[in-house]
Amino acid sequence: MRATSRPRVDIAIIGGGLVGASLGCALAPLVERAGLRVAVIEAAPLQPQRAEPWQPSFDARASAIAGGSAQHFASLGVWEHMAEMAAPIRTIHVSERGRFGATRLRAAELGVEALGHVIPNAWMGRVLHGRLSELPLAWHCPARVEAIHPVAEGHRLQLSDGSELEAGLTVLADGGRSGLKERLGIESREWPYDQLALIASVEVSRPHGGVAYERFTSAGPIALLPLRGQAMELVWTHERGQEGRRLALSDGDFLAELQQAFGDRAGHFRRVGRRHAYPLSLITARETARPGLAVLGNAAHALHPVAGQGFNLALRGVMDLVAAIEAGSERGEAAGSTVVLQDFEARRDADRDNVIRFSDGLIRLFGLDMPLLSHARGAGLVGLNLVGPLRRGLARRAMGLER
Repeated sequence: MRATSRPRVDIAIIGGGLVGASLGCALAPLVERAGLRVAVIEAAPLQPQRAEPWQPSFDARASAIAGGSAQHFASLGVWEHMAEMAAPIRTIHVSERGRFGATRLRAAELGVEALGHVIPNAWMGRVLHGRLSELPLAWHCPARVEAIHPVAEGHRLQLSDGSELEAGLTVLADGGRSGLKERLGIESREWPYDQLALIASVEVSRPHGGVAYERFTSAGPIALLPLRGQAMELVWTHERGQEGRRLALSDGDFLAELQQAFGDRAGHFRRVGRRHAYPLSLITARETARPGLAVLGNAAHALHPVAGQGFNLALRGVMDLVAAIEAGSERGEAAGSTVVLQDFEARRDADRDNVIRFSDGLIRLFGLDMPLLSHARGAGLVGLNLVGPLRRGLARRAMGLER
């Protein structure tokens, strides 16, 4: 029998953000039914679960949650609470600036209430952490993994709070920022887009009616996602080096330039919150699973936000990992076994590759400023609007209901 003085857990989740917290919630049935031992290691202090009503900030970042992701959250028992601050997407309007043609994807065509929802990230985190607080998990927070060493049956983790533990399965859900991937010899492929995304909340002059806009321009796509009230989440793509000037503009000048770039489809822009910018690249880990290790979320893949698929792809990865662990448990396999991790990879391959090709393909297609191709894109948008089955197929993919 192997002797050790270190605590041992079945699964150690490194990162307690949206992806790591979703994984913890998804593991709840195995924790409660099979006594699975799970630890969560998070570098940032947890926010207290306050009882008073939550007051959303106008400047809060938000994410688009596809219909399929809402179904996953429902299966975790958190969707009803999460939906309290959700704004439904009832129509997705796709167009190209200065070109004839547009297409609209409507929830009513699929017989659903919404194609997706937009939810403040802070609220999602609050709901997920509230569920986690009900589970018998071992929390190390705030703490960082200072060192990670492969051992015979998993990994040994040394934490910044002075503690150590061993885990049969270690899950990297830290966004790829900790350097642990690299220390384990996992390289990433990166294709820079030479673009940055400028993110801000904006207020429009009329009710948005649950319409999400994807507007392609010569400088890059502009997305507007509906929030509660008459606010919308803006994702404005800029060529690298061009964002600094707009970050420095007064609110009035910024809104005027946004109006000029986007047009008046959404009404008049009359208020903007704090603006943030971050560089855009397609990043994929060369390895997302090995015995005793799984990589999830942005640590596994970072996508262009053009199609809003990043977090939805990550959540499907969470659910596929849990499905593989559960299937392995029924066969008597440990969570970090080779068989379980190979099952996880087999579940993920096609979905991950399809979404990456879809998102990257949109950027490549609409990023080419060629007259003949521009006319073809416009004709394609018109054609897609006229051909019901194709449009409905695209809507189902946007909802995360097809892989």
